[in-house]
Amino acid sequence: MSETWIILGATSSMARAFGRLKAEEGARLLLAGRDMAELKRLAGDMELRGAAAAEAVHFDARAPDSFAPLIERAEVADGMISAAVFVGSMPPQAAIDADPALIAGVTSDNFTGPARFLHMLAPLMEARGGGSVVGIASVAGDRGRIGNYVYGAAKAGFATYLSGLRNRLARAGVHVVTVKPGFVDTSMTWGIEGMFLVAAPEDIAVSINKAVAKKKNVIYTPFFWRWIMLIIRAIPESIFKKMSI
Repeated sequence: MSETWIILGATSSMARAFGRLKAEEGARLLLAGRDMAELKRLAGDMELRGAAAAEAVHFDARAPDSFAPLIERAEVADGMISAAVFVGSMPPQAAIDADPALIAGVTSDNFTGPARFLHMLAPLMEARGGGSVVGIASVAGDRGRIGNYVYGAAKAGFATYLSGLRNRLARAGVHVVTVKPGFVDTSMTWGIEGMFLVAAPEDIAVSINKAVAKKKNVIYTPFFWRWIMLIIRAIPESIFKKMSI
């Protein structure tokens, strides 16, 4: 059965890697983001890699008016509709501390914008009776840490939203995968001090694609982050609040 994948934030490193895998599988791709020139170049590359079709579509998580045209484009596609949400932003916590107005953009990019779009898309997926949703959360959402707690809070909210959406859409045969990456070599992490065990975007994409195929509910990627975060969550608050991790 034919499948169309909507990829939000399609120009990000992880999204490009995931899109290449789907292109090689022969899926149709709706590559959504703000940089239309780069999206058009990316669409051409995806078609060369085997995508049945690839189209650049404007999407801005902070501009809800951009959501409906993308939904309408999905409505005219045959077969199952799936979506992968890679859109996000992570300004330094120090910048947010200096200018709390930045919080609005962080929550729009990482939580409220993607959630609003998926809520608009959900009825179409229910009507088609299948498809998948991939939502990129983060290990940062597992516990608030001094270095990025605003970003972590937004990702925690998105993870909770995805849990509820999974419960809703499962009744219609649609599966929702929550992905919690650790440190990944992307533009958001370049130059950040204290990074360790940094994964390649291509490796993350492979793990996501496997999770979709196996209908996993929640994955940590690379896998060892599940155990790292288990330890971090187990630290008593009286001790944790004195730590700088």
